[in-house]
Amino acid sequence: MSHLSSTPTSSWLRGPRCTAALAAAALTAGLALTAPSATAVTAERPATPASVPTDTAQMQQALDQIVAAGVPGALLYTYDKGTVTELQSGLADLTTGTPMGPSTTYRIGSQTKTYVSTTVLQLVARHRIRLDAPARRYLPGLLARAPHVTVRELLNHTSGLYEFNEDPRVLAPYFAGHLGHVWKPRQLVRIALSHESVSAPGAEYHYSNANYVVLGLMIQAVTHRPLGDVLRTGVFAEAGLDSTTFTPSRTLPAPAAHGYYVAEGDAAGDFTDLTSLYPYPWASGAGVSTAPDVARFYRHLMSRQMLPRNLMAAMMTTNDSSAEDGPGTAYGLGLQGFRTRCGTAWGHGGNFPGYLTYVYSSPHGGRQVVLTLNEDPMSLPKKKIGPIFMQLLDQAYCGSPAGS
Repeated sequence: MSHLSSTPTSSWLRGPRCTAALAAAALTAGLALTAPSATAVTAERPATPASVPTDTAQMQQALDQIVAAGVPGALLYTYDKGTVTELQSGLADLTTGTPMGPSTTYRIGSQTKTYVSTTVLQLVARHRIRLDAPARRYLPGLLARAPHVTVRELLNHTSGLYEFNEDPRVLAPYFAGHLGHVWKPRQLVRIALSHESVSAPGAEYHYSNANYVVLGLMIQAVTHRPLGDVLRTGVFAEAGLDSTTFTPSRTLPAPAAHGYYVAEGDAAGDFTDLTSLYPYPWASGAGVSTAPDVARFYRHLMSRQMLPRNLMAAMMTTNDSSAEDGPGTAYGLGLQGFRTRCGTAWGHGGNFPGYLTYVYSSPHGGRQVVLTLNEDPMSLPKKKIGPIFMQLLDQAYCGSPAGS
């Protein structure tokens, strides 16, 4: 396997960005995706059919096609009102030959944001945080340069805060081969705040990992506990997540899916193993889980078991994000809406160096689909698997099209 011989773009850590690339590829192939409303998408939109007929053999063939195109491994997990389907293809670890499987752990990237958002909203429910209060109320020294940004604007990416991954200082140590370099959360926020805001607070949607690093620090300031402890005893425990962790460790619990990347100019199959990259995005993307645990979390959340109804409605009130995140997307409070042919699916994309994962959930939690690849999204355009990936998500969530 090669060393990190070229520089990927900063979209490495910008989860929804890969939606745009994959959706564009899907559109080229004729898969129509329509953007959701730019205002509220309510919880009462039509859900998936009561029973979703899927062609398991066809979905397995799609997974095999993705692996045949050069992706190390692929995993599809579906839960439909108690019925579980687990499909996999390829390898979790190219060195040991360990296959992908439902117990395989992987970095969930920006899906971490939904767990953090849920924690913030639980603190809102307990009157520890106010949604429309200035965020600097909770972090006065750190946010002196962003005095008008509210908690809600951090949650829905309308704060205008600069994306710290766009600053070359952040990724430089990793590109130089120092995968264990540690960035402290406050350092990343200060780097973001050293730049001018990209828009006025509340004016426009601009996805920024800085928002959720600030929120993680806010949780710690309010609870006086480490964020990992708050998540572990809070939303992880409430949803019964036995295989989900949030730690600064460079290693994943076994059995682990290694994350791979093909550098520009390298031959297909000449993989760089990025698994040991320090999870510096912290509250914006450092979670580790399994497909069944991810489905279980979103099932508990969407079935209204974790938040009061008014805060669940706030979470599902969205801004149009299609200009940045691709056709058919909208963003709420740490929760994404995806327009599918059978209505709006809710969930989040996850993009961490070496991994790409998406979760779709029905509006009331009866059905979840998790699709995960252990190759970096920056390598995937070379594989031309965008149409297959998007069609597989759609088929697994909505069922096989009539006549297929």
